[in-house]
Amino acid sequence: MGLQTIQLKDGSLIPKGGVGTWEMGEMEDEKDLEVESIYKSIELGIRLLDTAEMYGEGGAEKVVGKAINKAISNGIVKREDLYIVSKVYPFNAGKRNIFRSCENSLKRLGVDYLDLYLLHWRGSIPLRETVYCMEKLVKEKKIKRWGVSNFDVEDMEELLSIPNGENCVVNQVLYHIASREADTELVKFGIPLMAYSPLARAGTIVRDRSIFKNELILELAEKYNCTIYQIMLAFVHSQPNYITIPKSTQIKHLCDNYDVLSDKIKLSEEDVQRLDNEFPAPTIRRPINMI
Repeated sequence: MGLQTIQLKDGSLIPKGGVGTWEMGEMEDEKDLEVESIYKSIELGIRLLDTAEMYGEGGAEKVVGKAINKAISNGIVKREDLYIVSKVYPFNAGKRNIFRSCENSLKRLGVDYLDLYLLHWRGSIPLRETVYCMEKLVKEKKIKRWGVSNFDVEDMEELLSIPNGENCVVNQVLYHIASREADTELVKFGIPLMAYSPLARAGTIVRDRSIFKNELILELAEKYNCTIYQIMLAFVHSQPNYITIPKSTQIKHLCDNYDVLSDKIKLSEEDVQRLDNEFPAPTIRRPINMI
């Protein structure tokens, strides 16, 4: 099955599901496994690959680059089939460093351009300057488009008030079934949200651990003959205007995730509503979580 897409404001399409690479590229003895996991993801049908210069201080980009090169060399994909996302450190997001940062990311990835370049989080460099630089990178064809990450309501309001700020196409935020702060206000901007850690880092960041003993989740896992993690992921994947980027280096988990992202496992509207009632978004706005 193919993956769903979302149309961005520039008219282009982005896959609704992909893979994340946070914490990859950090341990030398794990890099081969990480390369194989990204390669396997591409082989399965994943086309959206999310990384950042921060991850392993460029190590994750190198891992992704090796997997991309292998997939292209083996004829599985062409470069234009892939949707590659990377992020710039806030302290590099100004005229002094961003162009070098972007070039270094491209070299580590072994590609000529990024499909999407994100400001990783708010820093001290004025947004006006960062937007100017992002637009320049677009003109230089180093990136196709740009966005932000970990931006809350006030950040988005400021961004959209400055020249060309409206060209932001994505906001990547923490989002999972037990952390739905983004649903209260951020969704109202109409800019697609990219959900990182949609499985709550295998549940390690869920405040209420009883989520794994929740009767409804257990019932649905049995109904759909799948794991509780697949139910959690399927709920996030069901949300309109959300892009989902789960991360795993285990082949079985990659296949489990792909079964959800390819809609082989798809929750009925009734079951989505039941989960929504069980794990509601805050009725009063709270700051988005960030890890």
